Amino acid sequence: MEADEFRRRGKEMIDYVADYLENIRERRVLPKVQPGYLRSMIPDRAPENAENWEELMKDVERVIMPGVTHWHSPHFHAYFPTANSYPAICADILSDAIGCIGFTWISSPACTELEVVMLDWLGQLLQLPSEFLASSGGPGGGVIQGTASEATFIALLAAKSQVIKRWKEEDPTCEVHTIVSRLVAYTSDQAHSSVERAGLLGQVTMRMLPSDEDCSLRGVTLQEAIQEDKANGKIPFFVVATLGTTSSLGFDNILELGPIANQEGLWLHIDAAYAGSAFICPEFRPLLDGIEHANSFNFNPHKWLLVNFDCSAMWVKDSRQLTEAFTVDPVYLRHEQQGLVPDYRHWHIPLGRRFRSLKLWFVLRLYGANELREHIRNHVALAHRFEDFVDGDDRFEIIGDVILGLVCFRLKGSNELNERFVKEINEGGKIHLVPTIVRETFMLRFAICSRMTTSNDVDLAWEEVRYHATLLLAAQSKEE
Repeated sequence: MEADEFRRRGKEMIDYVADYLENIRERRVLPKVQPGYLRSMIPDRAPENAENWEELMKDVERVIMPGVTHWHSPHFHAYFPTANSYPAICADILSDAIGCIGFTWISSPACTELEVVMLDWLGQLLQLPSEFLASSGGPGGGVIQGTASEATFIALLAAKSQVIKRWKEEDPTCEVHTIVSRLVAYTSDQAHSSVERAGLLGQVTMRMLPSDEDCSLRGVTLQEAIQEDKANGKIPFFVVATLGTTSSLGFDNILELGPIANQEGLWLHIDAAYAGSAFICPEFRPLLDGIEHANSFNFNPHKWLLVNFDCSAMWVKDSRQLTEAFTVDPVYLRHEQQGLVPDYRHWHIPLGRRFRSLKLWFVLRLYGANELREHIRNHVALAHRFEDFVDGDDRFEIIGDVILGLVCFRLKGSNELNERFVKEINEGGKIHLVPTIVRETFMLRFAICSRMTTSNDVDLAWEEVRYHATLLLAAQSKEE
């Protein structure tokens, strides 16, 4: 494909993408295919000779689209949002065209410098303490990771490196493996599975501490666990607090956890993967109170801030604690400006990195902070609309408070009843929900996900929920 054909086919692809997104309601949100469906639909081997564009695009509809779960459909209410917008798509096209691999400043200065500034822009919108911003002139700053899972793991590895260094300085004869065997990290029993996995990958003990009735990890629980572990010869070194848990949108009490972590010398990492976007709104910013106690903070603009995946924003108060843990500096990666600007290869696991800050720049400029705030507020209002529907039907119960864009609810009755309920909703194919279990209670999660979701879509979803509830309860009545 040469430039002339690229111009033509590129315009056709833009039209295809726009038509796909604008007409996405017409597609079944959850595919009906079975595992292995695709292999029989395409050849066993790659073609020896070039094929034509028209046949390829036919196969997009014939082969690919039947197996796509349409995350941007207004009828998709599972998990949490994955953001999508036309400005971000345009920025990704430009990023792909530039094609830089921005591991050092010199490998593409604009790639590094725009990221530094965009993380400052975003941090200012969140009203982060100045220590987290590169513009403060201190060692703090932000970096774009691929996912919140990566950010948690990076924070754990940095904290691990710091505590090993500290203990080796105090006792040079102490073996590293002995120190590591005594390390213990903490998080809530409501934390995302990636936090537990970070402990596995980091080869340290991760204690899942019990949360309270509001699914919040409290200070007294952390303090008791630290005292217990110290008494048993362990070395507490790291705690992950979650703001907006995946299962039920619980918020750990960082106003209590933070001072304890600081006093005990633990690295405090805050994971606000979904909820963090809402903190740009003044009315939701109090949910972040206590951030001043954290060593690192992360949220995903690619979840709720209209920036396409992947774009996970992470800030640290002292970037030297990252670079000390991850720096490997071969001659072929060195340059004369080292130390004057960040070399982001030292801030995360991969060496290569895409020009991801472009899409953050495009979105922030082409929407503006006010329109992004209205996007968040609209989703929250739609969640409360669904909450009102559920609350008005005495066959259902709401589990927990509706704070942002997630409603947890269930049919009054057994877990088995609700398992059948969500299965029948999803098999119906009109909307897509996923369940969760909190303290042995099985419930359904209704999340507002698509930027195109309207009140009509929420009304349709409620009618679908009511319809399947009526059928299921009638069937249950007959069985009894």
